[in-house]
Amino acid sequence: MKLSAYLERDCKGAAARLARRIGVTPVLISQWRAGSRPIPVARCLDIERATSGSVCCEDLRPDIDWSYLRVGKDFEALP
Repeated sequence: MKLSAYLERDCKGAAARLARRIGVTPVLISQWRAGSRPIPVARCLDIERATSGSVCCEDLRPDIDWSYLRVGKDFEALP
């Protein structure tokens, strides 16, 4: 699921809640949602974890080879 779809399906304040969960500002969540700033790889992992997998890394950054990263032994150790 795309980040924007996740935030829209959740009730009001979803961006602020997600921002608190991953330790960023709501403004940054809005910039990622709008596509005006790319989501860093490590933040993709944070978002996937914070949304319990509803928003997956592959949807956030399709330009990254997540299958390669997921099989790596250090995937969970990424910041």
